[in-house]
Amino acid sequence: MVFRVRASSADRHWDGFAAILYDVSAGFSEQQFVRHNVSMQVGRPLLVTSRCNGETIRRLQVPGDVKIVPPGVPRVWETESATTKLSMYLSPLLMLSAAETMGVNPDRVAIAPRLHVRDPRIEHIGWAVKAELEAPDSLGRLYGDSLGIALAAHLLRAYAPPAASAGAGRLSRRRLNRVVEYIHENIARDLSLSELARLADMSPSRFKAVFRQSLGVPAHQYVIRHRVECAADLIGRGTLPLSDIAVEVGFANQSHMARCMKRVMGVTPGALRS
Repeated sequence: MVFRVRASSADRHWDGFAAILYDVSAGFSEQQFVRHNVSMQVGRPLLVTSRCNGETIRRLQVPGDVKIVPPGVPRVWETESATTKLSMYLSPLLMLSAAETMGVNPDRVAIAPRLHVRDPRIEHIGWAVKAELEAPDSLGRLYGDSLGIALAAHLLRAYAPPAASAGAGRLSRRRLNRVVEYIHENIARDLSLSELARLADMSPSRFKAVFRQSLGVPAHQYVIRHRVECAADLIGRGTLPLSDIAVEVGFANQSHMARCMKRVMGVTPGALRS
């Protein structure tokens, strides 16, 4: 698949919420996210085959159809023709914040994948996000933040069943925020598990289990995927050579970045730039 970004929230600084409007060619792609992903069909109807969490669906997608994929869950999709999609991303911290505001147990922030949803509320938010991305005059950061909060609250209310078990437990919002911010601020460095565990005041073994329970992915995978997201953002701006971008976001070299991006996003840096 070849992805071409039409509009993005990358420079709008929305809090824990992001969105990309893009054209995509026919073909095959495998993706895995570090954030909750809600994607909506906004282009013409087409046949799509989706595989996620052991489930396979092949059906005609029409504008307004939605997929919901939580962090750390691989999703494979294949289309027979080109189309236009809207992808919205909610950070784990935004979901935890929304849960606390709603009085929801954070252990309920475990949303199961949904490969085909018709949901009027998500559709309403999606069209509002698309209009904001395409508008020549933005309504501002507060408006974008409010759309993200509304989407997070609806996902928790409609799609987060009670957890069967508390498992390894979760990081508190304060500790999770500290660790995630540290990763983001030091993404170019070779981070260690012990280093991150100290930030959470835990042993490395305990931190390893609790981090995965909190975000749905191991710490090292979270770091890799965030590097890929940072690289994709820089590539989209089109100002730096790919070799410089690789070093700036913490990859060993351009080939390392290409392998990780292909695995995480299903696309190479060269294809993304083109």
